[in-house]
Amino acid sequence: MNTFRTGLLLAGLTGLFLAIGYLMGGQGGMLLAFLFAAGTNLFAYWNADKMVLSMQGARQVDRATAPEYYDIVASLAERANLPMPKVYIMDNPQPNAFATGRNPENAAVAATTGLLQTLSPSEIAGVMAHELAHIKNRDTLVMTLTATLAGAVSMLANFGLLFGGRDRNSPLGPLGGIVLIILAPLAAMIVQLAVSRTREYEADRGGAEISGEPMSLASALHKISGIARRIPNEAAEANPAMAHLFIVNPLSGQRMDNLFSSHPATENRVAELQKMAAEMGTRETFQNAAPRGPWG
Repeated sequence: MNTFRTGLLLAGLTGLFLAIGYLMGGQGGMLLAFLFAAGTNLFAYWNADKMVLSMQGARQVDRATAPEYYDIVASLAERANLPMPKVYIMDNPQPNAFATGRNPENAAVAATTGLLQTLSPSEIAGVMAHELAHIKNRDTLVMTLTATLAGAVSMLANFGLLFGGRDRNSPLGPLGGIVLIILAPLAAMIVQLAVSRTREYEADRGGAEISGEPMSLASALHKISGIARRIPNEAAEANPAMAHLFIVNPLSGQRMDNLFSSHPATENRVAELQKMAAEMGTRETFQNAAPRGPWG
């Protein structure tokens, strides 16, 4: 069901993109919009992972430089029947993590120093299993393309404001251009965030299946979501369009599970993992699955 919903949302975002092109310049504008979308997505397909890692200041590590972290990822990748992804660390005090890459053969996972220093090994495994589930479901490609299309919609809307009413093929007048620049990016943002929230729930379930410990992931989510609200992530704040890639929202002021949130509410995610733990017959409870760390 989540995959179907994601497909519908992506189709809606693509349709919105083409509609803006048509409103700007008729059939010719729609063709140009299609070509522009194809070009931006092609660029994102080949280069988005490198761009994201660079923006977040991530550095690649191996077993010699980060043995415990690397071995956790290697063990989980083997359990998930996935190729070993590249492993990165971000020098950032906020506990967080993300995955990127166009396919499982060209994937990478990245965790912050804050996450590795704050969580227990079982909680780190829960987080990295979540990220590997994103890779296995090919969410990294879907979410990258969604972000690219959403950004392109905003760019086209700006063109609509500049040229609306000047092109004789365009049904928009000056007022229509103003409406377009306000509503089109808003609609694109809502679709982008809806795609992100849909995939997060699925990755939580997939990660719990890979690790076999849903309550370790629940404990990690509970810990890092509280800490993330107190510790700013400057790299993410500088590039907010990438916020939906992280396991927990790295930005401030987005705690609600609504249209304008890039992530589901942590309480809802924990509740789903608790249900899954009960289905799996896991004896561990949320309270005793959350050992006290340096943050209490």
